[in-house]
Amino acid sequence: MPTGTPRVFVSHLAGIAVFDPNGDQVGRVRDVVAMLRLAGRPPRVLGLVVEVVGRRRIFLPMTRVTGVESGQVITTGVLNMRRFEQRPTETLVIGELLDRTVRMVETDEPVTVLDVAMSQLPSRRDWEVDKVFVRRGRTRALRRRGETLTVDWSAVTGFSLEEQGQGAENLLATFEQLRPADLANVLHHLSAKRRGEVAAALDDERLADVLEELPDDDQVEILGKLKEERAADVLEAMDPDDAADLLSELPEPDKERLLDLMRPRDAADMRRLMSYEEGSAGGLMTTEPIVLRPDATVADALARVRDQDLTPALAGQVYVCRPPDQTPTGRYLGIIHFQRLLRDPPFTLVGAAVDSDLPTLPPDSPLPVVAGHLATYNLLAAPVVDETGSLLGAVTVDDVLDHMLPSDWRERELHAGMALPKAADGR
Repeated sequence: MPTGTPRVFVSHLAGIAVFDPNGDQVGRVRDVVAMLRLAGRPPRVLGLVVEVVGRRRIFLPMTRVTGVESGQVITTGVLNMRRFEQRPTETLVIGELLDRTVRMVETDEPVTVLDVAMSQLPSRRDWEVDKVFVRRGRTRALRRRGETLTVDWSAVTGFSLEEQGQGAENLLATFEQLRPADLANVLHHLSAKRRGEVAAALDDERLADVLEELPDDDQVEILGKLKEERAADVLEAMDPDDAADLLSELPEPDKERLLDLMRPRDAADMRRLMSYEEGSAGGLMTTEPIVLRPDATVADALARVRDQDLTPALAGQVYVCRPPDQTPTGRYLGIIHFQRLLRDPPFTLVGAAVDSDLPTLPPDSPLPVVAGHLATYNLLAAPVVDETGSLLGAVTVDDVLDHMLPSDWRERELHAGMALPKAADGR
């Protein structure tokens, strides 16, 4: 979002065009999806409802919005064309919040909501609804309009969830600030019924993060309770190696149905990962490391490293390859560690700073060899390269630890985990 445009009123979004990075129009905004929170906290904006060809309405997550400016929305170009279905924890801002009567906290007077504004947080990843444009007094035909004013979200009441509610939305609001591993701990200790309700209400990205922290049995149980289209979306949002491990736990017919529902690129990655022996470098690797061409600059590399969706292990280095720059890539040239990127001028070409002497791992390398390689060279991640010299992926230290610990380590950790916050239903 450009400097000087820190806030967008949602009524200005209604009907504006949505473009991909190439400038092609993909649809128009029809609504904004938000999640209300407890204690008067501003709602989190989850995404946009976009109408595409054929009047189909789809969901566009805010994480895939790169710009809201000049009467248009710019996306990353990656759209899920499945029809939008509103979930119990979601609120349609235009459809459900505008024209609503709420009350001012200080005076208890009723006001009518004319508009609300959303702002991008400093992290530039999340958005919140933080302002409300309201009219005082009742509006009737041929009568003078009441005074209008813009107030903070916390200055009005009548939107937020009730504290005593029993639904999954209150559990989500209570646990919203938990890290994925801690929320996994909560889910593990809930009843199967409640676990399914909470999982169904989580957005795809959040559920994917939590699934990666759960034992295999819990993963399979939760995935099995989702509609197949939703299950495929969640698998696409998971790290490829974790998604492949989960798919491997499913019966063959279920696995194939889910793979057929996934985007072809993601399904191809899953099939490739599952073709390697369990515990080998190929089976452990992720297919989504940071890959750059040799003519990219250090500034380009640092921009990629800043991606908040990357784990520290993957953000610690970039891999330089000839085109194509998606795995499996063209010829692998070498690696550049994060510290080297900080030392070189931003305009330096990565091809001139690459470390080409670090040994690589063949995809059939067994687990002890992979662990020894990381320890020998003090690495957080290591490149996996095939016999043709193409980069297939990267093995990270967290995946190695995951497979070297006892098979039930997650189960033990969850049973010995933090004291659980009390859920809204007392469980």
